[in-house]
Amino acid sequence: MLFRRRARMLRWLVCGRVGPVWMWKALLLFVAIAFAGQLLGVIFNKSSVQPAARSIFSSPDAQGPSLGSCQPHTHIMFLKTHKTASSTVLNMLYRFGEERDLHFALPLGYQLGYPLPFNAHRVKGYRGPRAVEFHIMGNHMRFNKLEVEKVMPADTFYFSIIRDPVALAESSFAYYKEVAPAFRKTKGLGDFADNPHKYYDPRLRNNHYARNLLWFDFGLDHNANFSISLAQRGQAMIRQAFKLILVSEYFDQSMILLRHALCWPLDAVVSFSLNARQQKPSGIGGISGSWVGKAAAAAGVGGRGARSQAKALPNLSLTEEQREKLRQWNALDWYLYKAFNKTFWEEIDRFGHAQMEQEVALLRTRRDDLARVCLRDGGKPVEAHRIRDKNIRPFQSGLIKILGYELQPGLDNATRTACLRMIRPEIQYKDVLDAKQFPRAPAIPAQPGQQVPMVAAAGSFLRQDLSRTGERLIGGEAGGRTMEADWDGSRLIRGNRTLIRGQEKGRLR
Repeated sequence: MLFRRRARMLRWLVCGRVGPVWMWKALLLFVAIAFAGQLLGVIFNKSSVQPAARSIFSSPDAQGPSLGSCQPHTHIMFLKTHKTASSTVLNMLYRFGEERDLHFALPLGYQLGYPLPFNAHRVKGYRGPRAVEFHIMGNHMRFNKLEVEKVMPADTFYFSIIRDPVALAESSFAYYKEVAPAFRKTKGLGDFADNPHKYYDPRLRNNHYARNLLWFDFGLDHNANFSISLAQRGQAMIRQAFKLILVSEYFDQSMILLRHALCWPLDAVVSFSLNARQQKPSGIGGISGSWVGKAAAAAGVGGRGARSQAKALPNLSLTEEQREKLRQWNALDWYLYKAFNKTFWEEIDRFGHAQMEQEVALLRTRRDDLARVCLRDGGKPVEAHRIRDKNIRPFQSGLIKILGYELQPGLDNATRTACLRMIRPEIQYKDVLDAKQFPRAPAIPAQPGQQVPMVAAAGSFLRQDLSRTGERLIGGEAGGRTMEADWDGSRLIRGNRTLIRGQEKGRLR
């Protein structure tokens, strides 16, 4: 009886005070559904929120095989020889240095006084021995070791790259047909090879492009008569100055040797070919607007004759006999190439052929992977006018077309930045680094009657004429001397191939 009485009381409390049973059932069902929905939502959210995609440049493959406990070299001097894939190598140096905030020995314009022998005051911001620690030097120069040593630290790693003189002559002819007088009047490279003395005058400006160009870039007398003793002395000088000489024809093997010599990660030596020319031009190119065009104008190439010549693309066809004649004409270069090609393969023997094959395969795989990620249309180089982003269009040199790349759309910021560094052309990249190292102060409007400071005036002149063929002349010539301006407006006086910093205000000395 007691149990029944308590049960009736409980039913009365539940039904009368709290509500009917069906309401409780509905409430319990609603709570169950809500809990299940929340649980499913958490599950779906976890599956839909993906972790931030890691850039391909941060993957373990970017490091490559272990190099042991060595430390990366950061003091580097690269002699950028002409037409040897040196622009691609310079891009690697630019990338490596920019990523690590290293300091570059940059030119006032775009070359370090070339074709004059290098002088330390050609480096932007140079202020006497060891005034500033420069880490990397690599823009075009005619090598002068004593002057380079004024700029670069004692532990600097020197290296350069060479190329078969016949292939180099073909490329030089294509690029400098309108610049070198020896090439200008020829029917083609074969015509020049048959009788170079007919066209070549050593006294004429820019003819160094037509004979022993490697020998010239290394700072030697490229017009000297060939002899074994002379060639051996030149080779010995280069071997003493440079710790590594790469070979353009074996570029990938060269990059592996360079990586181990510098103790760099694999990605630092993975590259896309830059400044490459179109092998089969689809149209007619011109020289207007290019630095070669400006050099041609300065050398007196112009008028109707030049325009009519510009309609004909360079004829680079050669017979085997003509190729041999070019080797004889460039005998000093040919000797260097054979000698350093031999030592290059001796380096690979010491490195180990099996290991070299493995690392070259890794490098090529990595290049393919980065090309798929970074580059549009499978990584094929395209003509400059087809590149949508004008900031990465390569400048055009001579009558042939220089190819470039387009970035893959939709890249995340980190990947896009890294990819952009790999394809940014040399001239634009130099400007980017220049702006970082030497940020310009905002222009201050001059008050009426106020004199414009020398630094502002000089900077304005330099910005107006960033010519690849030399620095802007500020004051003209007087007594055989030329006054130029450094980046901060300091006066530089060039006389007898030497730059002297002006100390007295308003006076040349």
